[in-house]
Amino acid sequence: MKVARLDHLVLTVESLSATVAFYTEVLGMERVEFAGGRTALAFGNQKINLHEAGREFEPKSARPTPGSGDLCFVVEEPISAVLAHVERLAIAVEEGPVERTGALGPIRSIYLRDPDMNLVEVATYDPSP
Repeated sequence: MKVARLDHLVLTVESLSATVAFYTEVLGMERVEFAGGRTALAFGNQKINLHEAGREFEPKSARPTPGSGDLCFVVEEPISAVLAHVERLAIAVEEGPVERTGALGPIRSIYLRDPDMNLVEVATYDPSP
C-alpha cells in the first residue's frame, strides 16, 4: 500500500462557531455541512471535519482534546502579504516569518493560534519576504 494524499483530518473544538469564524475569516476556508448536520472546513481538495468537545462523532480519537493540533497550511501569496493580512485582522503572530522545511522543500512561515490554541503554521514556497 502507498498513501496518495491526505483527504481530511479532524479537529476537536470547544466552539464550532469560533473555529469556523477563524478558519473562514483568517485563512479563507469554506464552511461546509455534510451528513447528519456535521460541519467541516474545506480548502483545496481537503477538509477539516470538526467535532465539538463532548459531542464527538464515532469513531473518534482515543483522547479527543481541543488545542492539541499542530497544522501547517501552504498559501500561494508571499509571506509578507500573509503577515499584512493577519495584522489587519489583529491576529497575534506567535513566531515568524521564519525559514522552515516543508514537504517539498524550503518554506517561509508564520505561526498563529486558533481559538482552541492549536498551533497554525501558514507557509509559502514563494521565497519573497
